[in-house]
Amino acid sequence: MSGRYELHCHLDGSVRLSTLADLAPGVDVRARAVAPPDVGSLHGFLPFIDVALDVLQTPEALERVARELAEDWRADGVVHGEVRFAPQLHTRAGLSVDAVIDAVSAGLAAVTGVRTGLLLCCLRHQDPSVSLEIAATAVRRDDVAGLDLAGDERRPGAPHREAFDLAHAAGLPVTVHAGEAAGPDSVWEALDVLGARRIGHGVRSVGSAALLSRLRRDAIALETCPRCNVLTRAVPSLAAHPVDQLLRAGLRVTVSTDTRTTADTSLDAEFAALRETFGWGPDEERRVQENAAAAVFAP
Repeated sequence: MSGRYELHCHLDGSVRLSTLADLAPGVDVRARAVAPPDVGSLHGFLPFIDVALDVLQTPEALERVARELAEDWRADGVVHGEVRFAPQLHTRAGLSVDAVIDAVSAGLAAVTGVRTGLLLCCLRHQDPSVSLEIAATAVRRDDVAGLDLAGDERRPGAPHREAFDLAHAAGLPVTVHAGEAAGPDSVWEALDVLGARRIGHGVRSVGSAALLSRLRRDAIALETCPRCNVLTRAVPSLAAHPVDQLLRAGLRVTVSTDTRTTADTSLDAEFAALRETFGWGPDEERRVQENAAAAVFAP
């Protein structure tokens, strides 16, 4: 198989530092946008995305960062990249949700040599009516490849079920952040209540043998993001990350960056670390890429 696949990448966490410096003059963007190694938790990690959210409020900025992400994918050997974001967070300056998506879609389409897919995020902390609006927008647009649920996993996903039922009825595939900050129960909910076909992160699934059996049986892709999982302390260290265990157990493991800027990483860096830590070679990377290719949402 030629080329890499990235399935789990957040737009607002993957803005080039040089671009942030242009859009937020006078701000120490490295200090504000790159999480330090001791950030310690998901709740400590998320504020490092705020500076990008502050400036990604115009069509020009949104189109630029989407185009640059596609360029960065191409440079990283990615032939198929799927980016996700919550368009409702980019309406502070008066843009409509559709105008936000238009700008991001245009930026992705401007780059050749890499296929792209766009996923919209519902957010656990927002009212379910907002999620329903995002889902309704997603299903009527030809440039949206899937729906996601992101945010604080301590909040249940079940209140957002109507939005995900709408996606399923329209044939729009679904992924859900689960098993990162919360345990196996959040993954069960993602599967049985929200109908997820992929799980964002899912590393804490190892706490349940029955869950691992279910994930293997249904060929559910796990969108692992090793460096980010260590930064947020979903796992205590890379050596303790279950990615190698899960791959060898026959689960559909994939590897992504999550947030290229906030986590200060790339797929090159992720696979280099996995080679050093677990002795991965071409066979393991090939299996990961085959898993990702089988799990893509975009055509």
